[in-house]
Amino acid sequence: MASTENPKTFESDIGTYWFDEHGILISKSKKTKRNLQNIKQNIALIKQIAAGKLPCLIVHLCYSPKPDKETLDYVAKELPNVYTAMAMVSKSGVAKLIMSILFKFKPPSIPMKVFRNEEDARKWIRQYL
Repeated sequence: MASTENPKTFESDIGTYWFDEHGILISKSKKTKRNLQNIKQNIALIKQIAAGKLPCLIVHLCYSPKPDKETLDYVAKELPNVYTAMAMVSKSGVAKLIMSILFKFKPPSIPMKVFRNEEDARKWIRQYL
């Protein structure tokens, strides 16, 4: 993962975050099941570290249990208040397929796309900086 040398990292129950040299927020997901409580705490952390700005996010996905509908609805509603755009990196073709199918039925509330590697994710997300 590209980042500045020894970046300051921020931890939440669901991920580790840091800003790269271009101001892109990078995240490495944790396997924790997402629920309303840990999502609200995570959003508060992002708002705090972003200091009132809406960063672009590159998130490296890992498997985690599917959240309940209430949590999914909350995330969909809050995304535009937290991020400008989101690039998701998944080595799993299955994860990419599932996310693509979900996007067809419920379009994301911010620009969002799934990639197989960080390099392609970076190329795409630069347009939103």
